[in-house]
Amino acid sequence: MTFIVWLAMLGVVLLLLALSSSYFRWMPVTSSVVCLALGIGLGASGLGFLHLDVATSSSWMEHLTEVAVLFSLFFSGLKLRLPLHNPRWWSAFYLAGPVMLICIGGITLVLHYGLHFGWGVSLLIGAILAPTDPVLATLVQVVDAQDEDPVRFSLSGEAGLNDGMAFPFVILGLLWQQNHGQDWFSDWLLQDMLWAVSAGLLLGYWMGRGLGKLTLFLRLRNDDSTVSPNDYLALALIALTYVIAESIQAYGFLAVFAAGLGLRQAEVQTSSSPSDPAAEHLVQPVVGHQHLAPEMAVKGDVEGMEDSQVAAGIMLGDMLAFGSLIERAMEVFLVTMLGVVLIEHWDGRALLVAGVLILIIRPLSILMFPVRGLLNVRQRGLLGWFGIRGIGSFYYLFYALNHGLLPASATVITNIVLSVVALSIVLHGLSVQPLLAHYEAWKARS
Repeated sequence: MTFIVWLAMLGVVLLLLALSSSYFRWMPVTSSVVCLALGIGLGASGLGFLHLDVATSSSWMEHLTEVAVLFSLFFSGLKLRLPLHNPRWWSAFYLAGPVMLICIGGITLVLHYGLHFGWGVSLLIGAILAPTDPVLATLVQVVDAQDEDPVRFSLSGEAGLNDGMAFPFVILGLLWQQNHGQDWFSDWLLQDMLWAVSAGLLLGYWMGRGLGKLTLFLRLRNDDSTVSPNDYLALALIALTYVIAESIQAYGFLAVFAAGLGLRQAEVQTSSSPSDPAAEHLVQPVVGHQHLAPEMAVKGDVEGMEDSQVAAGIMLGDMLAFGSLIERAMEVFLVTMLGVVLIEHWDGRALLVAGVLILIIRPLSILMFPVRGLLNVRQRGLLGWFGIRGIGSFYYLFYALNHGLLPASATVITNIVLSVVALSIVLHGLSVQPLLAHYEAWKARS
């Protein structure tokens, strides 16, 4: 009955969201907050319909959250069309690098000196909570490949990069607990930091770019640009990139994000100029286009377009639609599950951790952004606030539980991580729409 009950409750949640979406559209609340509240109501602390044991479910939860993050990272990379030499990438690199390191260090110090946790536990919690989330942060990320707003672009690039960049520090926290007195740091630095990061990025980018160009070439050669199943291509690229990256001990998350970037660059090359609109905005596939004649398979003025642009537009339009569906489904399911277990795992110390992280560490680290002219004070303030924690932190938590986390630390780490993520969902979920509306109004007046 457990599967039937979970399936029924998922259907109820999805139905409520579908029927109430027109009302929530005008309210300062996101679907994540609604799902969290529904999960609390359906869990043991509410109506008691749903039950979940985090400890015994950690194995399949690790893989479920892993899949959710992989999909979101790939499609996040696919939306970022600016070339890597564009100055706006500097803010994304700064957020995913120095800002993330400052957040890890700040949380580690707060936990060690403020709550008297050991260094290994403190570092591990800091690494788990440091990355921002590519799944729950869709409202503050780029809308599509045409969106070059510096705030949205920076947050999108950050979420794509730091979900992989946090991995070596999660491993460092685990090693710190497990290997007292052993010489392991140099191996961690060379293998888990230098090799895994650089190999993951390079492998993913060139796989995405190479397979993108090969796919477009074959479709043009065989005149099948409107009939090929593009969702299969997305699934294949995600799976192969991740598997190959893991097989060479590189970070699969970074590789999959870079594969999305590389595939987008293959589309850019089909344009006569990089400043041209993204291909999926010029031509859009009709539903069921795989079974229609080529001249009836697309919407848009294709007369003045190259065949390669038409093929790229159909390919990316299908992929992005497919990715949006997967992201929304994963968000609903995983946040509802968080609500189910939240009261049981609530830890009041998370108020201190979340408060310091969200209100002090991240805003101050972004105010120190070293490059002048890219971001004004208002934009830095938004970047400082929109550090949403979510599914990426779930994955690292379950990874740690399944890869040698000491039992004495498992409960406290689980409780603090779940509680901080829930606080982030509520705080950011209630503020994101009013702040973005104010920001858009300011841009319109400027």
